[in-house]
Amino acid sequence: MKAEEVPLRLPVEIVDAMRTGMAGVAEQTIAVVISEVPSYRDPFAGEMGRNIEVAVKVALDGFLDLASRTEGIGAGDQIEAVLEAAYALGRGEARSGRTMDALAQAYRVGARVAWREMSAAAVSNGLPATTVARLAELVFAYIDELSDASVSGHAEELATSGRLRQQRLDRLSARLLDGSPEVDLVAAAERADWDPPKFLTGVILAEAKVRSLRKLLDTRTLHLPDDLAALDLEDGFTSLLVPAGSGRERRVLLRVLADAQAVLGPPRPWTRAGSSYQRARQAHRLGLRGDTDLHLAQLIVGADNDALTDLRERVLGPLAELTPASREKLVDTLRAWLLHQGRRDDIAGSLFVHPQTVRYRMGQLRDLYGDRLTDPEFVRDATVALA
Repeated sequence: MKAEEVPLRLPVEIVDAMRTGMAGVAEQTIAVVISEVPSYRDPFAGEMGRNIEVAVKVALDGFLDLASRTEGIGAGDQIEAVLEAAYALGRGEARSGRTMDALAQAYRVGARVAWREMSAAAVSNGLPATTVARLAELVFAYIDELSDASVSGHAEELATSGRLRQQRLDRLSARLLDGSPEVDLVAAAERADWDPPKFLTGVILAEAKVRSLRKLLDTRTLHLPDDLAALDLEDGFTSLLVPAGSGRERRVLLRVLADAQAVLGPPRPWTRAGSSYQRARQAHRLGLRGDTDLHLAQLIVGADNDALTDLRERVLGPLAELTPASREKLVDTLRAWLLHQGRRDDIAGSLFVHPQTVRYRMGQLRDLYGDRLTDPEFVRDATVALA
C-alpha cells in the first residue's frame, strides 16, 4: 500500500509537537545507522554525514506534511522532492560501488528510530490508539516508497554506467585489433576503467560456451563485439581477448577451454593483442583447434591459399599427363621422399609398400623431374606445396 492511500489526518498541534523533535530524530537516525550498518561508518563521517542528516530531516518533514494534509492523503508535489532525493541517493550508492543491501538496512533502521520517537510523541499528546495504528501504517508505507525510489535510482545508474563502460570497452577492443599506438591504448584503457594485464591471448570459441566459462576466466577478459570479431567466423563462434601469458597460465587456459572448440593465438603484450587475435582467426579459418603454437607450419602454408595452389600446380606440373591413379601414387611417394629425406625403408613404411616399390616409383620421378630433385630451391618449394 502506498503512503498516499492510507487515510489519516493528524491534528495540527500533534504534528507541531512531532516536528519540534525532528532534528533530534534525524541525529538519532544517523547515529544508529552508523552503529548498525558497517558499510556506512566511514562514508557518513564528516561532510557526507551532515548532508545525510539534513536529507533525513527533509524526509521526516515531508512525512509530517503528508500526515497533516487537510484533504485526504495524496503525495502529489508535496513529497515529489523527497522521492527524487531518494532516487538520487540510490544512484549515488551505485556510483560508490555499493549494493542496495546497506541502503535497505539503513531505511529499516531509520523507520524503526523514527517510529519510536513519533509514536512516543503521539501517545504523550493523547492520540487515540486507532490513530496511532494508522500512523504506523503510514510511516512504513512511506519508508517503502522511499526505498522503492532508491532501488529504481540504483538500477538505473547501474544500467547507465554499465552501458557506458561496455561502450568504452568495445572502443578499447577496436583499438587493440587495429594496432593503435600504445599511448592511445593506455588512454582508452583508463577511460574504460580497465586494468591492463601484462599479456593478452586471442581466443575464438563456441559462443554457447561463453556464459559457463566466464566465471573461470580473468575478470578483465574482453568479449569482442560482433561487428569487430565475427566477420570471418562461422555461425555460433565468438571471440575473446583473455589475460594469459605463456607457461602455466597458458596450460590452465587450454584446460579451461578444452570443450569449447577453441583456438588460441599466442600470448602477446597487451598492446599487441591484435596480432594474437589475427593468428587465432587465421587458424579458425583453416579449421584448426587448440594451441596455434602447434600449427605454425599449417598456418604459414595456409596464409595465402591462391599462392599455395599456384605453387602446388607448378611443383606437380611434370605429372600432369599421367592417369589420376598413377599421379596420386607418385605424389604420395614424392611427399614421403621429401619428409623422410630419401630414406627408402622409412618411405616404404609410411606408404605401406615394399622398398622395391619405392625404388621403382622414385625412378619414375627422376625420369619426370630430372635434376630438379637435387635442386635445394625445388626441394623447398615441393616440401611446402605437399606439406
